[in-house]
Parts: sequence; structure tokens; C-alpha cells
Amino acid sequence: MSQINDAYAKIPETRSSDDHSLHRIVIVGGGAGGLELATTLGRKLGRRNKASVTLLDKSRVHVWKPLLHEVASGSFDPETEAVELMAHARAYHYRYRIGAMEGLNREKRQIYVRGSLDENGVEVIPPRVIGYDTLVIAVGSITADFGIPGVIQHSIPLESADDAARFNRRMINACLRANAQYEPLRPGQLHCVIVGGGATGVELSAELHKSMRDLASYGLDNIDFDMLIRITLIEAGPRILPALPEDMATNTLGVLEGLGVAVRTDTRVVEVRADGVLLQSGEFVASELIVWSAGFKAPDFLRYLDGLETDRINRLVVRETLQTTRDDNIFAMGDCASFTPRGETEPLGARAQWAHQQATLLARSIPAKIAGKPLSAYKPKDYGSLVALSDYKTLGNLLGRFRLEGLIARLMYKSLYRMHQQAVLGTFSTIGQWIAGQFRGQSEPRVKLH
Repeated sequence: MSQINDAYAKIPETRSSDDHSLHRIVIVGGGAGGLELATTLGRKLGRRNKASVTLLDKSRVHVWKPLLHEVASGSFDPETEAVELMAHARAYHYRYRIGAMEGLNREKRQIYVRGSLDENGVEVIPPRVIGYDTLVIAVGSITADFGIPGVIQHSIPLESADDAARFNRRMINACLRANAQYEPLRPGQLHCVIVGGGATGVELSAELHKSMRDLASYGLDNIDFDMLIRITLIEAGPRILPALPEDMATNTLGVLEGLGVAVRTDTRVVEVRADGVLLQSGEFVASELIVWSAGFKAPDFLRYLDGLETDRINRLVVRETLQTTRDDNIFAMGDCASFTPRGETEPLGARAQWAHQQATLLARSIPAKIAGKPLSAYKPKDYGSLVALSDYKTLGNLLGRFRLEGLIARLMYKSLYRMHQQAVLGTFSTIGQWIAGQFRGQSEPRVKLH
């Protein structure tokens, strides 16, 4: 931490014209919760010049993370529905700053922002120092590799839209290559291994099954997709979907097995190689495409963030108000926050509904803090779970009691994304996006082809 402080000591603090007169709210992370919070505070405070609201994110666009498996399979095109943060900030009265946070000085109330580089490694924006009065850290989570050799080098996580698009290009290239070659397919060619049986891995398995067969209808007639494509889902635990009710996991397993997906539970990967994965049993599973979605942790820089308390996976420990335990001026929310509900022994896991609920709470709490009023406690409400297996089946439960499947479950699953859009774009823009999507669906390919 001292090295980071020394590196930023000579960099002047970035200031705007109203920084001296307004309360400075800085939100780090433009994921679902962070963007919803910036949008609401921009409307409430920024538009009326009651506070200065700044959103910092290393990406220039926002794509809803629960849809990344659809981006990876090609069934969802992020270019048509991504939120352009620069334009969004102008429309909703907050400031957008591009960059990744890497340090913090709590005494001076400053965050340190790494310089931004373009795709050729040329610096676009130099390192900066941004001051705050209230700081909200909403940087989400990243995939945990558990120190397993080869994970970083040879597999693709689904942490961002760029990751998902990279996998999609690799999948299309693999199909084109196999269709054009003269010799027989080599072992593992056109096979995909997905490590991690959580919601991302499960939903991706079904999406890939459909998308790779849709590709066959666009001139790839040298490949018998039903015979040659293999999708293997590997889970270290005793069952898939460990965070969801057991009956949902059982029903989901039946659907995947009916599609021909090889689901292997109680199976540990000990090494990832360029041509497949090595299992603890010594078996090698050959594969051309490897996705790693096993486990999560908060970004590593949080562990060394000027003395703030973290848990074993780097999440910032917060109180019932979502304020960090060692600094009342710093809040954490979403996947990077470690919040243990009263009466429970384990913190909440990584779920989109927690981030949405916390953003709603902080949209009330931060104006109350500025006004010197007491803050409300966060009381999580579990509204249930949904798992969409492409067009094959959607399963879920409502409030943990009512089982859902079929058309009703599918409509509810789609409505979650529209609710997120409504929170960040407003009702009329959301309706417009939906109408435009209906027209695109009639005129564009079923799967992204480039």
C-alpha cells in the first residue's frame, strides 16, 4: 500500500468546478447495482445540484452480467443493447470517468485510479487521483482460479462482455475451422468443457447446445453437430446449482442430460491445458473450448485497501447500513460486499437481486447521510430463483415456496432484464428497446455470426 501511495503522491487531485461546493459521491463499478445507484442519485441529487455524482468504471459500456452466457453463445448481441456510459451519464446528470481503482487514502478521502490503455497498449488517460466525501465500492466479483495451473492461460472466464465476446468468436472460429478441414476431427475438437455447475455454467451449457446447432443451418453442412459436438459440465460439489433448491437442481439435471450434456459432479479439475482439462482422478478430458466459472471472489486489490476489513475472498465487510466496518464514509454493495444477515452465520452470495436491493437502499441512505439523518438497515428479501435453459425450459421458484416452469417462468426471467433496463433507462426507453428487439428478431440471424 505504501508503494501505491508513493506513486500517486505527486499526482494532483482531479477536480470539477463544483467540487468545492457540493458533496462528492463517487461510485466505483458500473455493474447492475452501481449503475442503478448512479442513475437514481443523478436524478435525485445531480440534476438539482444537491451533490456531485461520479461513476468510475474501466469499461465504456454496461452489459447486464446475468446475460453474459447469452453473449458467449451468440444468442444476445451486446452491441445493440449495451448502455454507453458517457452518453448515459450526460442524460442522467452524473459524471462518468473511465479507469480501474487500485488504491485508497482514507485520511485524504481520495481514490487512486490506474491509467487507461487502448488495445495497442498506448496510454489514453494517465493515472489519476479522485476525491470523495462519500464512496461506494461496487466492483463486483471475479472468477476464482483456486491456484489451479493453466486456468488463466487456457480458459475463458465470463466476467465481462469482452470475455463473453472473446469466447463467442472462438466458438465460431472452431466451427468454421472444423467445417473447412479435409482431415478427420482430432480428439477434443468441437468439444467444450465448462467448469463450474452454478447458474452461469448450467445456463451456458444449454445455450451452447442450441447456438452451435443453429450455426449448422448457416452453411456448415460438413459437420454432423449432433454426433460430433460434446458439452461437458464439471462441478466439484455433489450437485449442480448448489445455491438453489435441490428440486430445481434435479429438474435442471434432467433437462441437460436429455440434451446430451455430460454432467459430472464430485469431480475436481487439477490442471487446465490448451487441449483440455486434467481431473483429480487422472483422467484427461480433451476439449477445444474451455470456460471457467467455478467459484468467485472479490478483486484482489480490496484486500489491501488502506486497512478496510475484508473476508477470506476479499469482500469488504459491511454493517447493516452497508457502511464498511472501519469507515462510515465508505459503503460497499453487491458481490464485493460481505454482508451477514442478522441470525445467519454466512454472508450473502453473489446474486443480482441482492445488488438491486442494496442499490435501492443506498439511493435513500446516501441523501439521508448528507442531510445528517439516520440510515436504514438492509434487510434482504429473497424473491426466488430462475434458471433459463435456452429455449428448452425455464425453471424457478417464487419466494422459495411456489414452483414455476414453462411460459410463466420464461416471461418472469425475461422481465428481470426489463426491470433492470427500466431502472437505468426509464420506462419509455425500455419499451423502445423491446420494440426494436422484436424487429431485429424478425430480420437478423438467430445467432451472432461474427
